[in-house]
Amino acid sequence: MIFKIAFLQLLPGKTLEEQLRIGVEACRKAKDLGADVALFPEMWSDGYELPQDEERLKSLAISSESDFVLTFRDLARELKMAIGITFLEQHDPRPLNSVIFFDRNGKEILHYSKVQICAFDAEKVLCGGDDFYTAELDFGRGTVKIGSMICFDREFPESARILMLKGAELILAPNACPMEINRLSALRTRAYENMVAVATCNYPDGQPDCNGHSTLFDGVPWLRNEPGVRDMCVFEAPGDPGVYVAELDLDQLRMHRNDDIMGDKYRRPETYGILSDTNVRGVIGGEFVHW
Repeated sequence: MIFKIAFLQLLPGKTLEEQLRIGVEACRKAKDLGADVALFPEMWSDGYELPQDEERLKSLAISSESDFVLTFRDLARELKMAIGITFLEQHDPRPLNSVIFFDRNGKEILHYSKVQICAFDAEKVLCGGDDFYTAELDFGRGTVKIGSMICFDREFPESARILMLKGAELILAPNACPMEINRLSALRTRAYENMVAVATCNYPDGQPDCNGHSTLFDGVPWLRNEPGVRDMCVFEAPGDPGVYVAELDLDQLRMHRNDDIMGDKYRRPETYGILSDTNVRGVIGGEFVHW
């Protein structure tokens, strides 16, 4: 069973109205290309603009019930295609970096806010989300269990691991940063160690600090009856703006998940207690420090 993912690797406009128009046109093109889901890059509502002025920031934040978001709900229903729309979300005391997935019937199935915000940089003006979520996405010919992580979430093994433990087969990841060899390697690793597919949509060349190269890692590093290994990167976009569609072979992924040893097969969680010890604050001088 083939599941088709559209990467809306787009340059943003200058206003919310432009973002809406560009986004709607891109979703229509994705449908014409046969996509089952269309994924936007990170914080599409304002083109990942993060003013450090509190009032300006709040003026850009929108509600999950705003006309902007609900337009994509209605569009998903019209096109019979799932849509993952990203936005700067109104929230007290500070906004959130969020994505909502609407299924092909316009039903909201997943609402996720970035947990691992870049608090060392511009995202220090945001609040972080509080959990990772999964949902069954019905795409007409079948279903797939999806989850989401956003950009910097990728750098934390726990993000994808939690989603895997909650049943995710496919992680849909909005992004806004240069996708170079190390970040691509992190995505490859998240896919490999969890036996999940990871689809990442980035902004293209021309957007500051971005370079395109949206990718799909299908989570299958080898096939049981074939010698050697295979490249899990089954799609990588160029740097140019565009709507790109990649195919994920769900049957192949599910066979790998059933037959192989990664993911949850041989974990020993009883030895991992330090990972959830909130008193541990890293390593100083080679020893763990408790505050």
